[in-house]
Amino acid sequence: MRSSPLDVAGISLSGLCLAHCLVLPVAAAFLPSVAAWTNADWLHWVFVAVAIPTTTLALRHAYRAGTLHVGVLAAAVLGLLVLVVGASEVLGEAAEIPITVAGSVMLAGAHAVNWRHKSHR
Repeated sequence: MRSSPLDVAGISLSGLCLAHCLVLPVAAAFLPSVAAWTNADWLHWVFVAVAIPTTTLALRHAYRAGTLHVGVLAAAVLGLLVLVVGASEVLGEAAEIPITVAGSVMLAGAHAVNWRHKSHR
């Protein structure tokens, strides 16, 4: 079975999220015009709004193909929940970046393992 474009999209989206959280603040220090993108709270919700259906569809596809593993499901759900917590800033603005990075890494990992399981079936 060929790999799912949804898993590739999920990994790519997580990479964009990480770049937004980690690279843009550094770039903003050197390019003030980039600073507006580092504090774009709406962008966090855009990432969440795209991540939820992408992940749900990828997991549904894996379930129907008989390749979904409980660990992948748990990591994906936890990653999405952590992303929502980070985007909502309920634990404070200072915790937003580490929480969002953790959620992105969990979600990318879940997609990568899901992709690997589909490719080796």
